[in-house]
Amino acid sequence: MLLPLLTRPGAGSAPPSPQIQNGFQLMYDLKFAQAEQEFGAFEQRYRDNPMGPASEAAGLLFGEFERLGVLESEFYASDSAFSARNKLAADVIVRGRFEAALMQAEALARARLQGNAGDHDALFALTLAFGLRADYLALIDKRNLASLHSTKQASVFGNQLLRLHPDCYDAHLASGVSRYLTGSLPPPLRWIARLGGANPDKAGGLAELRLTADRGNLLAPFARILLAIAYVRDKDKASAIRELSRLRTQFPANPLFSREIARLEKQR
Repeated sequence: MLLPLLTRPGAGSAPPSPQIQNGFQLMYDLKFAQAEQEFGAFEQRYRDNPMGPASEAAGLLFGEFERLGVLESEFYASDSAFSARNKLAADVIVRGRFEAALMQAEALARARLQGNAGDHDALFALTLAFGLRADYLALIDKRNLASLHSTKQASVFGNQLLRLHPDCYDAHLASGVSRYLTGSLPPPLRWIARLGGANPDKAGGLAELRLTADRGNLLAPFARILLAIAYVRDKDKASAIRELSRLRTQFPANPLFSREIARLEKQR
């Protein structure tokens, strides 16, 4: 019998459902159809659990990343290249499904929070949903300011989750991304971000990404991908290769990691 994801406020985080766990593993291995089947089966069984549609949205986003070569291009990008990048040609049907899944996840999560303000799955689903929307806005739509707003919202829910469930290391990814991105801004923009309630701190953001990579669950591989990209941008090729090598071992069906390792080794 599958374990529900719900935990009591203040209790330790329960492990993800096997179907959610399997779905994320398949997603990182670029097996998107199989991942969607796992997420769909979970949604059918737990119709009121927002982690189903939130996970579905994650699979759709990573599918678009793969189709458009988003993550691969990030390994080449300097900050100036990132700023000058073009808006990508999103799949209209996938965009509609992605937004519908996010809206469903948010509605289910907020409904559960009405009955239990410390509901683990509701807070995690909101953290994930706003983080996914931020990724779509920044990396596909090139709407950087809108992305920062969604990143801040993800961080708010992630921090709320961590106060109640401090062992949910996946939740550190949201605040880690927020601190890293705002900490990488030029000084005047960092000041503006701080006035807006952000906590610009590039080193602190990287430390939180490391925590998720080392101790997280569903989002640990994504945190490791982000760390590798950050190391490439900081010209630390050895650290980037280390992270990519771990990912290649864990997800042998994903060719991205082998390609990037080979490219970086040629540059050493």
